[in-house]
Amino acid sequence: MHRNRTVLMWALALACAAGAVIALADIRTPARVVLVPLFLVVVPGASVVGLLRDRDPLAALTVGAAASLVINVLLAEAMLMFDAWSPRAGVATIAVLGGFMWVLRSLYRGNGSVRTEQGAGSR
Repeated sequence: MHRNRTVLMWALALACAAGAVIALADIRTPARVVLVPLFLVVVPGASVVGLLRDRDPLAALTVGAAASLVINVLLAEAMLMFDAWSPRAGVATIAVLGGFMWVLRSLYRGNGSVRTEQGAGSR
């Protein structure tokens, strides 16, 4: 079960990376229709879910899906408002934002050896 999950995760990551490369390099291929929207939906949602991994899995997935929608809509609105519509810039912005959230998660989570105090009785 764990191996299947790992393989699925890596396949999804490679598909998202391929979608970003296709969009940034402006490659015309039939796969663009599937891979670029997959990248735009999965990367922000997965980044948010990664920040919430200690929570209930269903709640984390719900928040991740909502965050993905909100991030994409706000980016599109900002690009339209400033008359700077560019699909390539949108993909690049989502990639930078996803990378920033990954770094934030790595710094926040650390290597797992840091323990926090909980409650008044732990002193």
